[in-house]
Amino acid sequence: MFFVDTIETAGLGNRSYLAGGQRSAVVVDPPRDIDRVIAAAARRGVRIALVVETHLHNDYVTGGLELARVTGARYLVPATARVAFARVPVSDGDVTPVDDGLALRALATPGHTPHHTSYVLAEKGRDVAVFTGGSLLIGSVGRPDLVEPRLTAELARAQHASAHRLADELADAVPVLPTHGFGSFCSSSQAEGSATTIGDERERNDALVKDVDTFVADLLAALDDVPAYYAHMGPANAAGPAPLDLTPPDPADAEEIARRLAAGEWVVDLRSRVAFAEGHVAGSFNFEGEGLLATYLAWLIPWGKPVTLLASTATDLADAQRELSRVGMSRPVAAATGGPEDWAGTATALRSSHRSDFAGLAAARERGEDPVVLDVRRDSEHRTGAVTGAVHIPLHELPKRLGEVPPGVVWVHCAGGTRAAIAASMLDAAGREVVAVDDGFGAAAQAGLCPTVPVPAP
Repeated sequence: MFFVDTIETAGLGNRSYLAGGQRSAVVVDPPRDIDRVIAAAARRGVRIALVVETHLHNDYVTGGLELARVTGARYLVPATARVAFARVPVSDGDVTPVDDGLALRALATPGHTPHHTSYVLAEKGRDVAVFTGGSLLIGSVGRPDLVEPRLTAELARAQHASAHRLADELADAVPVLPTHGFGSFCSSSQAEGSATTIGDERERNDALVKDVDTFVADLLAALDDVPAYYAHMGPANAAGPAPLDLTPPDPADAEEIARRLAAGEWVVDLRSRVAFAEGHVAGSFNFEGEGLLATYLAWLIPWGKPVTLLASTATDLADAQRELSRVGMSRPVAAATGGPEDWAGTATALRSSHRSDFAGLAAARERGEDPVVLDVRRDSEHRTGAVTGAVHIPLHELPKRLGEVPPGVVWVHCAGGTRAAIAASMLDAAGREVVAVDDGFGAAAQAGLCPTVPVPAP
């Protein structure tokens, strides 16, 4: 009997897979921290014989090259992907044994990238699963605009054709196991659910229910912002990523933290937004360790800029370092544990900030305080509904547009509170008086702040 184990990287919205039989297995689209994969194989008691990539990833650094080196596995990469390292080139139709009676068949499914390849797992000639990477996702497809703008429309059409090829060649009962689509910005849209089959997708996936022209037009119109760090992931994966370094960063005391802040480096407080508001080092930024830490920190920080991490515990620091390494952020230059009193050195280096909700914002307006309202959601979210009179600057644009925020007390909001806390910390570091709205955006309409109830953002 075969097995398929899912290795989830929730912070990036991705899944990797370990699939095999009694003795050996294949790993599909491995994460950079390969120790998780090796541990999964050890639990199964199998040898990793194959490591395969569906494509050169744009949203994370792969662990495939290092995993193959450590385990001695064959490293399969689509033949037309341009890489600077030795690998086994895979072409459409290639069949590779995995274990007794278990084999992997390559299907060319361009669209997310020109070289994208899906892999069908077959047991004794019967298709039992398909690993679709960034091709056919759960209710969606991988976005086609991450390679080259001039290829976007062409790749969108290829996505439609690839989805139909998968649906035409595979039975309805075959499970679809994508890499992207669980919150990843590599997905062209987000869909509910965690499992699907070819038959399920045949009934609901736009690529399979719409004609090609309608599908392409709708897909291109819905494409959203691309995280800035994506520009660095493809080249890193093509060059061959270096082995992961998770050794602890150098410890930083209050004097070191102050020195790094004075040098213009980023000092990032990983504690909850509630704890940060109660007290923090002046000039530090708040990116909560839980949630989409890597996505937002890597998106906003100037690439390659030194970062110092502050956390309550060593475990929190280690978790954050691992998460950031997955998107190619190098080892933090320094770190400290404890609390703001330990990190600030002097009372004058400590600050606190305010939190509220949309009802509080409405009350402030009723009192005639005339607060500045800053909406840091993405453009697509803003179009679904907005607070009357709000200034709109998407979070990823805020560091370069702080000067555009009008004078006065700034009430900053997003769709749920996480991004508002990040933005509030940046405004606070710039010396602005700020209130972070920690509330779901649906409450804005209930408080009479916007004319329509918006569609909740994923």
